[in-house]
Amino acid sequence: MRKKKIFATLGIIAILTLILVPTTFANPDVSGAIESTWNATQSQIRSVVDRVIFPILSVILAIAFFVKLGMAYFDYRKHGQFEWTAPAILFACLIFVLTAPNFLWGIIGM
Repeated sequence: MRKKKIFATLGIIAILTLILVPTTFANPDVSGAIESTWNATQSQIRSVVDRVIFPILSVILAIAFFVKLGMAYFDYRKHGQFEWTAPAILFACLIFVLTAPNFLWGIIGM
């Protein structure tokens, strides 16, 4: 009984492999397809990233920066020591995201 289940499973796997393998080799020029798709949508991707992604990231980082700065100030009032690490990291990330569109497209080659 166990051998029948194993042979049935192997048979199903073999049949599925024979059915799906020709689909894998349908287009041997995958890099050409990717390149042509990238060239066709390059300007759309750039406009979406410049107008949507970076502003959203900037707003999120700005909110996180000011919240962390406020929390650090309240911790300073409570304990007498101001912790600069978290606000400094968030500020550096905010500056990076604000300047990223200027050099990002040069790195990618757009």
